[in-house]
Amino acid sequence: MIPLRDRNPRSTTPFVTVSLIIVNVLVFLYQLSLGPRVGEAFAFTFGMIPARIPLAFSAGAQVTVGQAFFPLFTSIFLHGGFLHLAGNMWFLWVFGDNVEDRLGHARYLLFYLLCGLGAGLAHTFVNLNSTIPAVGASGAISGVLGAYLILFPGARVLTLIPLIVFFFTVELPAFILLLYWFLIQSLSGLSSLGGREGGGTAWWAHIGGFLLGILLVLLMRPSRRAAAVYRY
Repeated sequence: MIPLRDRNPRSTTPFVTVSLIIVNVLVFLYQLSLGPRVGEAFAFTFGMIPARIPLAFSAGAQVTVGQAFFPLFTSIFLHGGFLHLAGNMWFLWVFGDNVEDRLGHARYLLFYLLCGLGAGLAHTFVNLNSTIPAVGASGAISGVLGAYLILFPGARVLTLIPLIVFFFTVELPAFILLLYWFLIQSLSGLSSLGGREGGGTAWWAHIGGFLLGILLVLLMRPSRRAAAVYRY
């Protein structure tokens, strides 16, 4: 199921959401400008590699604590391809503006970054021996989805549903779409446990980011606004 748009008005301009999309696109264009070999080295330098963390604390470590942990932040703005970038930015655009509207610009930015960092830690914990760099904003955006579930469970989301070779659209309550999305991530994450290292989707970053997003938005307790009503 692919969300196309939601029917959920906002009362402010989503400056942070738009800025995050622009930054991600600019970083991706910079990655492309490096060429394949240098771009791969760039991903290994600034992508999150879980195995660096135990190495940083081992005797005679050749990896510093900064080299191990700083990519938790930088990896949030890297992507592995155009479809990877486009999918992430689309989800951020559909769901991020309303969460920003409710949290406020500054708290939303802090929320987004914390979800990204937490998602990276969740992926690292489950894949502690992995030497494959993890990149992408999906962990942070998963946190946005978790917050949307709590703040706007009844908002209607126009959703594209592919059925073999046919496609149709339907309006679904946000909680159905988002809980279905989380179920898929959870089942995929569980099935990946104990598997061979081979890259692919960082399911546990999605799971960790989503759960952290729920926790953080409950702790932040944003005030309800009269403008935040649902249109059916």
